[in-house]
Parts: sequence; structure tokens; C-alpha cells
Amino acid sequence: MHKDAVIDGPTGHAIALMGVSKTYGPVTALRPTDLSMVKGEFLTLLGPSGSGKTTLLNLIAGATAPTAGKILLDGRDITYMPPRERGIGMVFQNYALMPHMTIFDNVAYPLRVRHQSAKTIREKVTEALERVGLRGFENRKPRQLSGGQQQRVGIARCIVYSPTIIMMDEPLGALDKNLREQMQSEIKRLHKDLGTTFIYVTHDQEEALNMSDRICLMRMGGIAQLGTPDELYFHPRDRFVAEFIGESNLISGRAIGKDTVSIAGNLPITVPSKVWTEGSELLLMIRPERVCVSGFDERTPDGSNALDGEVVSTSFIGGITRVTVKTDNGLIISAKMMSSRADSRPEPRARVRLCWSAVDMVMVEK
Repeated sequence: MHKDAVIDGPTGHAIALMGVSKTYGPVTALRPTDLSMVKGEFLTLLGPSGSGKTTLLNLIAGATAPTAGKILLDGRDITYMPPRERGIGMVFQNYALMPHMTIFDNVAYPLRVRHQSAKTIREKVTEALERVGLRGFENRKPRQLSGGQQQRVGIARCIVYSPTIIMMDEPLGALDKNLREQMQSEIKRLHKDLGTTFIYVTHDQEEALNMSDRICLMRMGGIAQLGTPDELYFHPRDRFVAEFIGESNLISGRAIGKDTVSIAGNLPITVPSKVWTEGSELLLMIRPERVCVSGFDERTPDGSNALDGEVVSTSFIGGITRVTVKTDNGLIISAKMMSSRADSRPEPRARVRLCWSAVDMVMVEK
């Protein structure tokens, strides 16, 4: 079992996968995987294309059957249960709305196939549209709505029959940046209001960090790391996680003491105290926002580590400025700081000193 997997919690588990795998002939889409969620959790499946996240989603939804393993929903074995009997709702990236139907009829469709009464349908559709802010749009057709509004219709159609789990497969991928951020807030609010378990698929790391209770970062058909956004960002397990989640500076070194590492040029730096074998080869990470550019950064230089170097480039990104420095011992280190006016930013070829605290350094597996 993957050591991060949680098979139960104080409120019980909504979904549990035990040794689930999927192969297509000689191709392994998902290696044997253990994973579970507590009820009401917002779990994001994150990873690059081909990492296995959509395969995992389809296995839970019942769109495909596993090659091996077992899937439990509220303790029931649903491994080979038809999708329509699982009580799982799905929101797609392309909305999957029926263009010839009104918004009311699109949202009502899941209730009609479940043979609900006209009164129940009217009440539930009205409530669902109210929740997504589309009350009054009942008689419009999908083509009369914006992309964001069509996505809300897709969400309303999903929640109208109160599914046990709501799954979203890259639902915001087709929207522009501002609308994506707006919809992220709305989905988070909806999750809080409904208290339903959400499984969300994305390849956007910022979206995952912003929305999730936990993130399941996938790589090559398996789980690379499973944990809270804080855990993945501040304590990545290995190089892949460190580089995929946010920006990172990775520095190779050799242990020469319980809190000292020798890096390029045989320069010693201070790291969090740890028991390791002297001479061990290590890989250390420091996030760019924890690196201070002395003389340009509004923050007071703090920390036991300092490297001098020459600015390679300065990138203005609105409220944040990224400064890339080639240090005198041959490393390329990036720092992020609050933006100031152009005449107050370090120019290329300027000499600077980078400073950071030992407590901000994390050892990761190579």
C-alpha cells in the first residue's frame, strides 16, 4: 500500500481503491494503486499528460474496468458496477450540453431518466440553478450563454440529483485566466455548501494548490506524492515533485556535518540539523520566494547562507519580480521578490548577494 494512502478517517471513507491497476495489452496505464478519500474531501488528481490521472478517474466512474484490484464506495464493492448505479456525478471540460434543449431541460435530464415527478424536477432544477447563479436562464439555449455560464450549467446538471461523489475532469481548461479564477472560487464555495466529496482532475498546479484539501500528484501511472498542498509545496518527496509543484532551486551537495553541506566550489552552507552519514550525496531545495536579494529586496536579509553572483536576468511579472543569478561558484539560483519600480530592480550583470535561512532548505530524494 502507498504509505500516504488513507483508508479511513473520522467521518468514514467515501471511496477506497485497493491494489487497483489498469493495463491495455503491454501498456500499463495505472500501476497497482491504493487510495482513499474521507467523505466531504476535495481531492485533486494532478500530473502531466499520461500520468494516469484520467485513467484513475474513469475507473472510479465506471467508464472502464480495472485489470486488478477492488474499488469501494461507502464500503460497497463497485468494481464492476455499471456507471449509472454508482451515484457519481461528472462534469466535463467540454460541458457536454445538449444544444437543442433549454437550460432547464439540460439540468432536468438526469432527473427525468430517474423518473422523478414533474414537481420534484421543477423544485430541484430551480434550486440547482440558484446555487450556480443562473436563476432566470431556464428558457435559454446553451449557445446563448458564455463559456463560463455553460460550465455552470454542467455543474448544475451534475449536482441536481445529489450524487455521492462529484468528479470534474479538467472543467476549467477551456476558460481564460480571469474566468478560470472566478470559477475556481465558485467551485470551492459550492463544495463547502454541498459538503459532497469532490474529485478534481487538472494539470494546472496553481489550480490544485488553490482548491484542494489534498493533492494526489501522479507520474507514469503511479502516485508520486499524496498530501495537503502545504506538504507537497514545502516538503516535496523527490526531485519530480519539487520541480512540478511551483518553482524550485535544487542544489547538490555532500554532507560534512549534521547541519552543514558542502556545495559547488567546496562552499559550506547550513541546513536543518539531521543525522546522516558524513560524505552522503544530497539534493537540497530552496524556493525562490525564500531567497532574498540583498540591497534590492524590501525584506531584511536573513539567514545563515549567502552566495555572491551576477544577475543573468530580471523578469517583471506584475506584483512579483523574478531575479536569476549565476553565483560565483557556478550555480544558477532564482529569487522572487515583491516588485518595485523599474529603476529599483537589479539589472543584468549587476553584482548581488543572495541570502536565505537554513530552516527554508528541504532535502529531497534524487
